[in-house]
Amino acid sequence: MPHYTGSLPSRLPRVGTTIFTVMSRLATETGALNLSQGFPDFTSPPGLFDLVSKHMHAGQNQYAPMAGAIPLREAIARKVEALYGARYDPEHEITVTAGGTQAIFTAVACAVRPGDEVVLLEPAYDSYAPAVELCGGTPVRARLAFPGYRPDWAEVKRLVTPRTRMIIVNTPHNPTGTAWEPSDLEALAALTRGTGVLVVADEVYEHILFDGRRHQSCAGHAELRDRSFVLSSFGKTFHVTGWKVGYVLAPRELSLEFRKAHQFIVFTVNTPVQLGLAEWLAEPERYLGLSAFYQAKRDLFREGLRASRLELLPCQGTYFQLASYARITDEPDTALAERWTREIGVASIPVSVFYETPRQDRVLRFCFAKNDDTLKRACERLAGV
Repeated sequence: MPHYTGSLPSRLPRVGTTIFTVMSRLATETGALNLSQGFPDFTSPPGLFDLVSKHMHAGQNQYAPMAGAIPLREAIARKVEALYGARYDPEHEITVTAGGTQAIFTAVACAVRPGDEVVLLEPAYDSYAPAVELCGGTPVRARLAFPGYRPDWAEVKRLVTPRTRMIIVNTPHNPTGTAWEPSDLEALAALTRGTGVLVVADEVYEHILFDGRRHQSCAGHAELRDRSFVLSSFGKTFHVTGWKVGYVLAPRELSLEFRKAHQFIVFTVNTPVQLGLAEWLAEPERYLGLSAFYQAKRDLFREGLRASRLELLPCQGTYFQLASYARITDEPDTALAERWTREIGVASIPVSVFYETPRQDRVLRFCFAKNDDTLKRACERLAGV
């Protein structure tokens, strides 16, 4: 049989295998403790699995409605109203997605056209720019300055032009662990006021904030709510990242366009998992207790590294801790991350990969969504460097 002999010009010529795949694979190959990719090495309580199994055995194994199982959308609406005072219509304004990455891509795909510009705040999660480029748009980058990683809203405002279609924001922020203040919502509202600029608000770590902070959601800001796709993730919230289930909140007009794309990108999401999650959400403590749970892990990890030569940056949310290694070596962060995976058995993520043009601030990202024993062993190894 003849083989295809043509050439396929790449739509993403600068994109290779993601650093998360690379570092997790290296950790597996070397037997290193994997503090690189953002997934827990523990799991949800068995009650959640029992609920999903119940629905499987009850025959709920066919397609759910395209926008998501009604009980789950209703449960999401109750949760969002209780937390942020925002009323979203489950029928027309909440869509269940195959995780956060699909939600981001679909929001971009339904709105961005060739020639449009999309403002990103970098360091930025690695799926944002490729989603924009695949849809013919142009990423325009504002810088979150090291070491505080706070938005410079004056810079963002300068980047907004008549060609700007969208701004993608993320709080609590991956990879830096910073979290927005109410003033950040006000600044974003002010610079988009009177424009046709849309917002994609990546809020997948909404329930992981520390030291008494409250999540500043675009869903809770009346002005921003009207122009925003707000997304969250059950995988992050309930320690089941492999289930790939999330959701998007958007006003009716935006949801209509979102669903036009959604139905052809993924159509719908795993039915029994949706129904199990709907019941699991009935007890708010299952997600409201997440901040205390992860703050204990953050504090354990930071305490364990106190004796090391790493300089720990502030961590206000997420389950990621940034650490500067400037007092240890001048190596590029990617080289060091790979070397430490092989030599000391701890895998991390180099922060330079979250920039279009890699920076060398000499910072690594560690994931502390791990069992306490894993974190203690990692700290012992890192403290010896």
